[in-house]
Amino acid sequence: MAQYEADVVVVGAGSAGCVLAARLSENADLRVLLLEAGETDRNVWIHVPGGISRTVGNPRLDWCMKTEPVTGLNGRCMPYPRGKLLGGSGSLNGMQYIRGNPRDYDRWRDLGNVGWGWSDVVPYFRRSEANVRGADELHGDSGPLAVSDMERGELADALLHAAAQAGYPLIADFNGPSQEGASYYQMMIRRGRRACGAGAYLRPAMRRANLQVLTSAQATRVLFEGRRATGVQFRRGAEILTANARREVVIAGGAFHSPHLLQLSGIGPAPLLDRHGISVVTDLTGVGANLQDHVQVRVLCRCTQPVTINDVLNSPLRLAGEVARYLLFRTGILAYGPFRTGLFACSSASPGWPDLQVQFGPVGFSAVTEPPLKYSSFTMSVCLLRPSSRGRVEIGSPDPFALPKIQPDFLSTEDDRRLMIEAFKLGRRLLAQPALAAYVAEEVLPGPGCMSDAQILEHVRETGSTVHHPVGTCRMGADELSVVDARLRVRGIGGLRVVDGAIMPELVSGNVNAPIVMIAEKASDLMREDLRA
Repeated sequence: MAQYEADVVVVGAGSAGCVLAARLSENADLRVLLLEAGETDRNVWIHVPGGISRTVGNPRLDWCMKTEPVTGLNGRCMPYPRGKLLGGSGSLNGMQYIRGNPRDYDRWRDLGNVGWGWSDVVPYFRRSEANVRGADELHGDSGPLAVSDMERGELADALLHAAAQAGYPLIADFNGPSQEGASYYQMMIRRGRRACGAGAYLRPAMRRANLQVLTSAQATRVLFEGRRATGVQFRRGAEILTANARREVVIAGGAFHSPHLLQLSGIGPAPLLDRHGISVVTDLTGVGANLQDHVQVRVLCRCTQPVTINDVLNSPLRLAGEVARYLLFRTGILAYGPFRTGLFACSSASPGWPDLQVQFGPVGFSAVTEPPLKYSSFTMSVCLLRPSSRGRVEIGSPDPFALPKIQPDFLSTEDDRRLMIEAFKLGRRLLAQPALAAYVAEEVLPGPGCMSDAQILEHVRETGSTVHHPVGTCRMGADELSVVDARLRVRGIGGLRVVDGAIMPELVSGNVNAPIVMIAEKASDLMREDLRA
């Protein structure tokens, strides 16, 4: 069996793995090996912000996962796009730079995670960021990850005016002193190209002699001597290989693959492992539990004027102009993601701490994974930011190449169902304001026949979908259900950590890529401290 050797072996080159490998390899005396199951990020559409429809669902770039039947969504099995390439899902996502709310992180700290309060994590957000607006007490301007402002647009502006007409403040920065209000999103884009962990962190670091990156290398299990991790077994092509870790193994596979690999390796709930004939190394009930994600529902409207992305895509002449504009100037509809403006709002249950998000896109589509519609239309998406529903991720067999079983259990609590109805009504209230009503020719989905709470809930059950922010399945904490401690070390095992969104004890109030980059930045400091000790 062929072997590789390094001081630190990192499994998974998603956002967290790219950041961690790049930061650790800054120490020339530390040899780092990064394993990625997918391929490189050389597909041109990965880097074009408007090219998401060409990458999501592409089996060469996307794991193309699906959930188990979700009771709260009328038994539907949902597609779950997850990046299978350098940069992971950060190479496929909508690029919005949202950190969440400061109270989210203080809540992490109050759950027993010393060092993870808002004041503790802000320096790592700042360190990672190259914000076009410059540096201040909240933002950085010299980090690897580009954060830029979006071009204004007629429909996007209309959402802001509608929010103001509905009584919401207009704010300059969702990551500023106050999150509540409406604004343009800042995006992880640099001069018209996607900015992500692979391009911003990993690519420059790959010139270092002490960093080795292997693509098409899928980890099959962690290797142990007693209760200490000593390496990783993986498949590359037709070969089964071993990577020996002199110091540590770090799992950075994300909310689905990290618990999956732990369970395959004998770390997880003993009854589950016994059922699949896997020898138990450590009985950790929390591995794969606590799955959290944002669930969304959309309102689709036919537009009164030809000002949507659909109009451009359906006109060969206008589309040719946009392609030329992008190639020449890196501007236009290809230079930004599907949603440019949004609103963070407080429900009746959460005054002062936004728990509802509205995303507004000048494009209409029948489903997130489907191409845009053939008529002038736009989309209002609403979601619940801090759901109380909890799901799980489990191995379905001992075969390491079988995908994990994913049960998000959306809308399994009465609170979530009630708040989703409230979120939907918020979206409709915005559409009824004069600034947006002028553009609404017809509500196509769900349509005017959907009025009562029961009808709205049924619309949510029939059409609701993930916002693609799964976290929490190897949660950080100090109780018996936690998987890692505040230094991200797996409980009961030496030389093994998890560093990715799986460690979040609770979902943040917003998009998760920026927080995952922060987690990896902080983890690199924790690891360097421990490796020096």
